[in-house]
Formats: sequence, structure tokens, C-alpha cells
Amino acid sequence: MKDQDEFYKKLKAQLADTALWPTAYLYKFIVPTDNTKIVQIQSIFDNLGAVISTKQSKNGKYTSVSINVRMKNPDHVIVKYKEVAVKVEGVISL
Repeated sequence: MKDQDEFYKKLKAQLADTALWPTAYLYKFIVPTDNTKIVQIQSIFDNLGAVISTKQSKNGKYTSVSINVRMKNPDHVIVKYKEVAVKVEGVISL
């Protein structure tokens, strides 16, 4: 858990330094190919005007989910990462 906190702290600093907020942010997640998991991720970004695209891996075992969405500030970006990590089992955040 400490590593995760450190990761989010660094991410917040990077985001604050590299963008003028609010700005468009691109999330990328990898999940085992399972419609339920993909829908879970999509629902987390509902009503935010997100553009969501999915692409299956060559063997179809995994699906990448890309979400382009306008976020208010680095804290909001991190809240969504944490929400996906908690709600979607087996997700990998890139």
C-alpha cells in the first residue's frame, strides 16, 4: 500500500507540473477480456463526456481500454485511478 501511495504522490506532482488544468487526460487500462469488467470501467467514467475505445489483444485474452476525458485537476485523475483499482478485479493501470 505504501508503494501505491508513493506512486500516486509522484503522479500528482508530475500532472501538476506538466499540464494546465482542467485538461484532457488519457487513461489506459488492461483487463482480462470480460464484458463485465469493461462495462465496470466504462461506468466509472459515465457522465464525464469521456471518449472510450477498446482493443483486444492478438490472442483475445486481454482487452485494453483507453479513456480520453477532460479532468479538473490531478486529484480528480487519481481518484478515478483508485476507483478503477478498487472496483475492477484484475485491472492493470498503465
